[in-house]
Amino acid sequence: MTVDASLLGRREVGTAEEMEELGRRIGSGLVPGDLLILTGPLGAGKTTFTRGLAEGLGVRGPVQSPTFVIARTHPSLVGGAPLVHVDAYRLGSAAELDDLDLDLTRSVVVVEWGRGMAEELADAWWDVEFERPVGVGDDLDASELDADAPRIVTIERRER
Repeated sequence: MTVDASLLGRREVGTAEEMEELGRRIGSGLVPGDLLILTGPLGAGKTTFTRGLAEGLGVRGPVQSPTFVIARTHPSLVGGAPLVHVDAYRLGSAAELDDLDLDLTRSVVVVEWGRGMAEELADAWWDVEFERPVGVGDDLDASELDADAPRIVTIERRER
């Protein structure tokens, strides 16, 4: 992946539209074999980011959290790599993630809740961490977690 250096590091993202735009910009540079591991609390923007990323890749939607199906493949509409969107929240180990038999070489793979499990899938990956600033969202109920509020997103390249 060729990433504009301005996209790396830590940034504040103010709205869901801005989160999708960040995903679009990242997605437009992804290539088959890229792995992104997304980490952050419920409602922090992981799926919203992935929705934009999917648009940048040009894959078929809609992109929704794959919590209950665990993994969902979105084929390319433009002759590029498909997106494999995984939610590792309900998986108990890296072995269970490996059992999904993901097509890592021909796809772009995004693993939500993957930190501590998905690093073994590739020699290098993009680590994307989502945070709500302290106090933001602490008093929201589950129906309000996706409301526009600032998020902090940190994007780093990692290697084993």
